[in-house]
Amino acid sequence: MARRRSKRVVKKPVRVEKLDTVFTCPFCNHPNAVVVSASDRKLFVGEAGCRACKASFSTSTTPLTEPIDIYTEWIDEWLGLTKVEDAVKS
Repeated sequence: MARRRSKRVVKKPVRVEKLDTVFTCPFCNHPNAVVVSASDRKLFVGEAGCRACKASFSTSTTPLTEPIDIYTEWIDEWLGLTKVEDAVKS
């Protein structure tokens, strides 16, 4: 008697979507104006800059830092500064 042949399960490769590197500027609200780059991997520096209003931000990075991380650090720092300014005004 012959043995039944087992069915092989073929796994499909998982698609990894790329994260954005272009964002909306928090100062001038210009869409797709902030370009984030982490090109200086040797110096561990990441930069974000708006093409419309020329606002810029730079921060230290790690090898695992993505452009979205640099942008969110910029937003967090900007929100922290605006909260301090509002507290000083009132």
